[in-house]
Amino acid sequence: MKHKIIDPWGSELLESYEKIIKDFGLEIFNPKLFPKPNRIMRRGVVFAGRDLKIISDAIKHKKKFYVLSGIMPTNEKIHFGTKMVVENIKYFQDHGAETYILVADLEAASTRGVTLNEARKRALDFHIPAYVALGLNPKKTNFYFQSENRDVMNNAYEFAKKITVNEFKAIYGSADPGKIMGAITQVADILYPQFKERKPGIIPVGVDQDPHIRLTRDVVKRFKERRFFLPSSIYHKYTPSLDGDLKMSKSKPESCIELPEDIASVNRKIKRALSGGRDTLEEHRKLGAIIEKDMVFELMKQHLVEDDKELNKIYKKYKSGKMTSGELKQIACDKMEKFMGNFVKGVEQARKHINRLNFVKFK
Repeated sequence: MKHKIIDPWGSELLESYEKIIKDFGLEIFNPKLFPKPNRIMRRGVVFAGRDLKIISDAIKHKKKFYVLSGIMPTNEKIHFGTKMVVENIKYFQDHGAETYILVADLEAASTRGVTLNEARKRALDFHIPAYVALGLNPKKTNFYFQSENRDVMNNAYEFAKKITVNEFKAIYGSADPGKIMGAITQVADILYPQFKERKPGIIPVGVDQDPHIRLTRDVVKRFKERRFFLPSSIYHKYTPSLDGDLKMSKSKPESCIELPEDIASVNRKIKRALSGGRDTLEEHRKLGAIIEKDMVFELMKQHLVEDDKELNKIYKKYKSGKMTSGELKQIACDKMEKFMGNFVKGVEQARKHINRLNFVKFK
């Protein structure tokens, strides 16, 4: 029997989110668990998680918990999946979580061939400022580089003693040394806030990163004497490709929007995107749009329209045929231009204050 695999380093598309929930034992996300759920929680973009009630209870009873995520500093731009991760980090940060952002420079070196110096430069010049521009509160965030955190490195070697090659292959599909080192270091990162004080923690990620969560939870169960909390996790769906595929991919540049990107290029892509409009205007006015097929409406739902009432108004007009696909795309272009402009300005502003960030000091 072939093992079911999600590859956090690959580009394989998922068959369906429902199948992933079933195959990997995830919980269906219930936005009612959390106070004032954010846009992607309310709209079903966040779709699953693990051990979410313990985080819900921590928020409700104002108990200590943490939220942690990592930056993989391998590219000069980011994508909308990163935006959703930051939005979920911000949600938990705003609800009392101690916040940690690690720069995965060791993993970048072992799995992507990026030098530690280059990883540091990319993180400071762009990735960390981008997270701040997307809403992360830098005054309430603890940052660190994997390569400087001896606690993470020492514990990674300790954890490695309880993981077998066969287990690693079952989770990840292969077990080359670079992937093993990268994954075990991530286990230590996920648990790092608990090294000094035992407390629940939540890791917001795309579902392709679930293997790291599962490996960490296995490690916790094997180190019962350390009394770690099992890490909780929360997963968002991919932002679909503008041509209708499940996930935007840089391998198809005309259907993928990067952050940042020249607005003229973005507008051209939006206007060429797969539409839910009918073949003729007469047919569209009569039957209305097939919204489920419309990638621009999905982009607006996930990212560009914050207000639910505004989105519902657009939905009704488009669904009824009163709004054409061309009009919908123009609204999206206008909103994208505003978003992209604010993002670029935010990155530039955050870059000026990079030296004021709270980097964990190591002995």
